[in-house]
Formats: sequence, C-alpha cells, structure tokens
Amino acid sequence: MKDFVYLCSVNKLLYYIILSGWYMFSLLPMRVHYINSDILFWLLYGVFRYRRKVVWKNLTESFPEKSEEELRKIERGFYRFFCDYMVEAVKMMTISREEMKRRMVFKGVDQLDKTVENGQSVVLYLGHYCNWEWVTWLPLWVTPKAQCGQIYHPLENKDFDRLFLRSRERMGSLCIAMQDTLREVMRYKKENQPTMIGYISDQKPFWTSIHHWVDFLNHDTPVLTGTERIARKMHQVVFYVDMHRVRRGYYEAEFKLMSLEPQNLKEFELTDMYFSLLEKSIRRAPEFWLWSHDRWKRTREEFNERFEVVNGKVIPKDTEFNRECGLIK
Repeated sequence: MKDFVYLCSVNKLLYYIILSGWYMFSLLPMRVHYINSDILFWLLYGVFRYRRKVVWKNLTESFPEKSEEELRKIERGFYRFFCDYMVEAVKMMTISREEMKRRMVFKGVDQLDKTVENGQSVVLYLGHYCNWEWVTWLPLWVTPKAQCGQIYHPLENKDFDRLFLRSRERMGSLCIAMQDTLREVMRYKKENQPTMIGYISDQKPFWTSIHHWVDFLNHDTPVLTGTERIARKMHQVVFYVDMHRVRRGYYEAEFKLMSLEPQNLKEFELTDMYFSLLEKSIRRAPEFWLWSHDRWKRTREEFNERFEVVNGKVIPKDTEFNRECGLIK
C-alpha cells in the first residue's frame, strides 16, 4: 500500500512538472514556435529520419502518376507541416481566444446553428488533415445551445492524457473516449441536448472492426464505419469538415453538408461519401495529411485468410496465427 501511495505521489509530481514546462513553453510567441519547428524539421527529417520509409511507401503507392521530384517535394512539405502541427498543438495550452479566432476560421457555421435550432444534433466528419487539433475551438464560433465534442483515443499514460485533455477542452469542447461514444451520444439525446461532435474517421480499424472496404488513394482500404452507424441510428445531420491551410499558422474549415437524413441512405453510402471528400482534400494539397501513419498495413487478402463474417460479426477463423495472437483459444 505504501508503494502504491508513493508511486501515485511521484506520478502526480511528474504531471505538474510536465504541465508547468508545457505551459511556460506555450507562452512563447508563435514566431518563436515556428523557429523551433524549423529546428525540429531538421532533426526529424534529416537526422533521425523519423518514419521516412513509411511515409515514402505511402506516397509512392498513393500517387503512382507523380515523379520522384514531385513526391520528394510532398515528403518534405509533410515533415515541415507535421513539425508546425506539433508546436501549434503546444500553443493551444495558452493561446488567447482572439488570436485563435484569427488563426482558425470556420465557414458555414450558420448551417450548424440552424440544425441545432431545429432540435437536431450534428455529426462532423474529419480526417487527420491540416491542424485537426484546432477544430476543438469550434465553440468560439457556434451557438452555445450545442454541446461540442470530439471522439478521441485515450493515451495509455494517464498523466499525458490529462495534459492533452486540459488543452483540448479549454473552450468547452468535450473529449469523449472512443469506447464511450454511443453511450454518451445516447445520453445527450435522452437529455434533449443537441450536440456537435467531430469524428476523425480515417484511422486504421482493428481487424474485428472491419466491415467495409473503399478505394482510397489508390489502395483497397479497410475503414471504420462507426460514425455512419451512429449518425443513422440517431438521425443526426452530417457535415464534412473541409480544411485548408491559408498560410503558416492560419487555417480555414468549411462545413459541407453530406446528408440531412442519413438514415435514408444505403448502408456504407455515407462512409463512401466521406472518403471521397477526404481524398479530394488530400489531392488538393497532399502534404497536409498524416502520411507517417501505417494506414494500409491490413490487407483484404489477410483479412479473408484470418477472418469470416457471420451475421454481420467478424469472427476469427481457427488458425494457428489467430491462436498465437490470442484472438481464439
């Protein structure tokens, strides 16, 4: 028991040390942050070559029509943006409302407000494109009648998770753990509380969560369909958040209506629509997508070899590999 209390005390102290450092570093002017970003780019891209093989593989397979010179330009552009993204995420801890409203502009918010006035909730489809972290400042732009939020995957380290939550929830946009999504959405509906919730839906799904595949960036891609299922079940209005980087440190997000009545669409039609819109955004300026993610690690061939779908559920086949992975006993 004493060891447990001691460990908790150490973790709490470490949390406040990191918080203090993050807070102080965040107070630096943006121009200083971008100097740090330039240094970080040199380290990640040139010295440590952070995930260079993964990024290059993703780029060459996604854009076979582009020359090596074009791909290298996109590659360098991605690493420069990625470093900017990291310092911009740090700045969120202390940036003022006024400065953020200048740097992160939302267009078409009247559509969202009208939806809320009609007593409906809003689903916002996003991707890991441009600075997705800054979308958490949407409450500065929309009606206070809506509870804004975003679905996120909690970090294993609880102290770091608390730090990111502290930064992301500064303006009242709540972070909802992925595993709690449906329960929380149903709770808000029961309380007649309209919501505007962002779903970043371009992640790699777990094997047992694969129910649909799309042609995305020249790949046969397994995709998450939970966002669509929630929107259809709850009869929520669906928008795509089309982000643009105007210039360094300045972004615009335009809300594009996808469906007023998603429950009337065919199964997976909404998901297909989202990935089509996301691909258009990426092809417009590919350097602003998260290319360092090993997005296409799972293939349909391996899925068919290891799993079968029974009554809509993904069931592991009785294979030695699945036994070794602990998927079956």
